[in-house]
Amino acid sequence: MRSGFAAVVGRPNVGKSTLVNALVGSKVSITSSRPQTTRNRIRGVLTIPAVGEPEYQIVFIDTPGLHKPRTSLGERLNNLVYGTLSEADAVIFVLDGTQKIGPGDRRIADRVIAGGRAVILVVNKVDIASPSQIIEQLAEAAAWDFDAYVPLSALAADGLDRLVAELIGLLPEGPLYFPRDVTTDQPEQLLIGEIVREKFLERLREELPHSLAVVVRDVEERANGVLYVDVVLVVERESQKGIVIGKGGNLLAAAGRAARQELEALFGTKAYVDLRVKVERDWQRHPQLLDRLGFEE
Repeated sequence: MRSGFAAVVGRPNVGKSTLVNALVGSKVSITSSRPQTTRNRIRGVLTIPAVGEPEYQIVFIDTPGLHKPRTSLGERLNNLVYGTLSEADAVIFVLDGTQKIGPGDRRIADRVIAGGRAVILVVNKVDIASPSQIIEQLAEAAAWDFDAYVPLSALAADGLDRLVAELIGLLPEGPLYFPRDVTTDQPEQLLIGEIVREKFLERLREELPHSLAVVVRDVEERANGVLYVDVVLVVERESQKGIVIGKGGNLLAAAGRAARQELEALFGTKAYVDLRVKVERDWQRHPQLLDRLGFEE
């Protein structure tokens, strides 16, 4: 069979996580309009049976958006992407079709070219970009001389087949890395923590989403069949604690309720999400705190 790893890279908010979810056919990465939504390497697995031929397995690695780091966390997220690029068999470089190619895109292009891997450039959001925007991006990106160029809409799941076909042509011979029915290798606690964080990202404003970390301390199915989840929300300031809780606890309750509903649908059982808020001053800037909160070096 043919199999391999495809790193999905690009600036923040170009639609990398939405693309991985669409390719895999299920939610393996959380999404939001906030930069730095993805803070870990998330693997989504697509296994394709082929009649009369070897089957194919593509392991997509969703990565944080490459950006100019201002904190120790930002440096770690960028290093995570660089490490992923060095390990991948192919790279999917995603552009936002509604925006002009900028310095950040060019820096990423230089990085992936230097890596020497096969690269497919994706112009995403063609469902809302104008034809002239798409043509302009493709014309400018042609100078990079990548292996393939694919305009698509991750949100509308339009154009995915062509991307997969291009990837299949780049796969080396390899093993079945994951069982055929697996779509992600995320640990249960990481997946739960990401779902909880997504519900707060949807409700928080300005810089606060960057200052929020979620730690799942315990997941236990109790004797009554209820899935008990013990979660700590970490912020950097005492004032942020009040914002996360909300007036009369309304924001905490609303986000917790939304997280519980999604977890119940995911696990097929009743759930109870115990949320507590803790202040760790300037946690994004301190390597020791980042280690404790589970961010990879």
